[in-house]
Amino acid sequence: QVRLVESGGGLVQTGGSLRLSCAGSGDTFGNYILAWFRQAPGKEREFVGAQTWSDSNPYYGDSVKGRFIISRNNAKGAVYLQMNSLKPEDTAVYYCAARYGLTPRPLTSTSHYNFWGQGTQVTVSS
Repeated sequence: QVRLVESGGGLVQTGGSLRLSCAGSGDTFGNYILAWFRQAPGKEREFVGAQTWSDSNPYYGDSVKGRFIISRNNAKGAVYLQMNSLKPEDTAVYYCAARYGLTPRPLTSTSHYNFWGQGTQVTVSS
């Protein structure tokens, strides 16, 4: 099993940038699909993006496409979310998630992922 811990959240102004990190431990990181989700108050958890292999193209939810970038470093056991051009509607708790076993099929539902971090708050002020 892998354990996930997010960091890097905070308060940022509209148009600003923030980089989230997720540190994994407990298993070989390369065996996992890694994803980011977010959840705003009163809303369902939303898919942000995911990356299957470290050299594969990440895929993203429509609301963040072109603004957010996912990258991972299996050797360090880490996955990152670079968030640019932030908007107030990006305000949410951001979660790192992992699924054991690699597949090229895009996995965008929370039910696809077995392991979750505790989340980190991102607040974008207008």
